[in-house]
Amino acid sequence: QVQLVESGGGLVQTGGSLRLSCAASGRTFSSFMMVGWFRQAPGKERELVARITHGGAFTSYADSVKGRFTISRDNAKNTVDLQMNSLKPEDTAVYYCAASRNILSYDYWGQGTQVTVSS
Repeated sequence: QVQLVESGGGLVQTGGSLRLSCAASGRTFSSFMMVGWFRQAPGKERELVARITHGGAFTSYADSVKGRFTISRDNAKNTVDLQMNSLKPEDTAVYYCAASRNILSYDYWGQGTQVTVSS
């Protein structure tokens, strides 16, 4: 059974940094075609923040986080990280990682980790 577990969330001031990590069990990240980080703020729809393909050759980001967030994967450690710099209050949300076997849809989801950015 595949499980994804996020960690690294917390409370940070505007302009600060956090590094989120997603660990997989039951299957290696290298077997997934795509891994993404999503977020959902209260009252808002879930949005894709960043994603990375198998091997890490392709990454993409939401416009709102370009230049501030970096997604990376370490297949040896079986983790996918999201480095978040220059955080803003509007980045406050629950962040989820998700893995896709075929790019078309995300098949596995973590439970989420809360990120709160204070002004």
